[in-house]
This record gives sequence, C-alpha cells and structure tokens, in this order.
Amino acid sequence: MEPIAPSPAPDPGAEVGFLHSVETGAAVDGPGMRFVYFMNGCMFRCLYCHNPDTWKLGGGRRVSMAEALAEIAPYARFLKRAGGVTVSGGEPMVQAPFVGELLRRIKARFGLHTALDTQGYLHANVADDWFDPVDLVLLDIKQFDPAKHRALTGKDVAPSLGCARRLARLGKPMWLRYVLVPGWSDDAADVAALADFLRDEVGPTLERVEILPLHHLGAFKWKELGLPYALDGTPPPSPERIQATRDIFAARGILAI
Repeated sequence: MEPIAPSPAPDPGAEVGFLHSVETGAAVDGPGMRFVYFMNGCMFRCLYCHNPDTWKLGGGRRVSMAEALAEIAPYARFLKRAGGVTVSGGEPMVQAPFVGELLRRIKARFGLHTALDTQGYLHANVADDWFDPVDLVLLDIKQFDPAKHRALTGKDVAPSLGCARRLARLGKPMWLRYVLVPGWSDDAADVAALADFLRDEVGPTLERVEILPLHHLGAFKWKELGLPYALDGTPPPSPERIQATRDIFAARGILAI
C-alpha cells in the first residue's frame, strides 16, 4: 500500500494560487453546466496536451482565495440548479493546499456539486480528508502499459493507478477519462488490461468511462511556445476504433461513452 500523508496543519499557501483561466459554461467537464477553474502547474508532458501553457506553475495569474471565490459567486445560483464547479488544469494537485481549501469553501458557501479533474499522480501528498469536499473525480489514466505511459507522458502510471484504488477505498464516485491516440493508446490489449483493472480493483465507484478521441485544437499553442509537437499529422481515431474501444469496456460491464 502506498504511504498516505497525515492530515496537515493549516497551510498559509492555501490562501494564494496560480490560475490559468476560467470557463463559465463548460459542458464536458462533469455533469451539467460547469464553472471550470484551470489551475497552472503540471508535471506531465503528454504528447497530445492541448494546454501546454498551463505546465509552468508561476506562469498563471496569481489570485487570493477571496478573488477565486469572487470569480464564481455571480454564477452560483444558476450552477446550483444546472451543474456545478470543476477544478482542472494543468494538474490541480500541484496546488493541493489552495485547491483543497477552494473546494471546501465553495462547498460550504455555495453548496455546489464539485468535481476534480486530475491524473492522480500526486494523490499520496494529501490526506484522505482532502477529498471530502469533492463530489466527483474525473480521473485521467493515459495508458495502462507502464512503458507506453512513460513514453506518452514522461511519468510513471503507478501513482495514477494507486489513486484509482484509493478513491475506490474512499467510495468516491469517479469518471475515467481516456484519450484515444492512434499508435499510442488504442491497442486493444492495453485497453483490455485497463478495463480488467477497473473492473477488478475499482468496481462500482467507477460510474463511466469517457473515450476522448485525439484532437489537435491545442497544437497552435505548442508552436507559440516554441515546442515541437510530436503528434503533428497523427489522425484522430476512426469511428470504428472508438466503438471497438467502448465495446472492450462494455464487455466487462463498464459504461463507456
């Protein structure tokens, strides 16, 4: 079992965060209409990342907790009926003290449904109660095969799998997000191994799998940042491949959309 951090003392860093941007009417970041905070900072270097401008922690807009809460306040009444709030990135757990406190205050002040979009790599740095104000985790597992995951993201997959196991232990509802990249994450054997893991070690806390076909909408950002975009020219997966991937999960009793 991976070591889990004890409950920390109040962290003065919880009062200041680095925010890349917000979206006030997102429809693909959790149930219903969502207000999304995109936090800066990420340790992954996914070849298909559509937000490479969020990688650097200090590159974002510095905000106080009061300023971050003020961003959502005008929309809270509508969001209470229509959806909720999602904290995404980058990787929000890079700023775990700030994000944890932000979610706690949003829950206490506005009573909104909350979602966390994470790849879970840093989950062992926080205590179990850090997840208390999180209603839903959108967990990104990029590849199940360890070598392919490292080639695709620059990091090991084991911490993300450990996060899935932990969330299952906590009974925390999850949606798995899986980006389907031809030649990188579409191999049927790899998908089947992931589906077996989800069935056997995560179970009913996993509500659905979202198959996200590769797109190149963020490719221009790589060029603007002077970074080589390795997937330039890689086609999106075919409708047949997308359906075949869904069928692998469905064969194990897992809803895939």
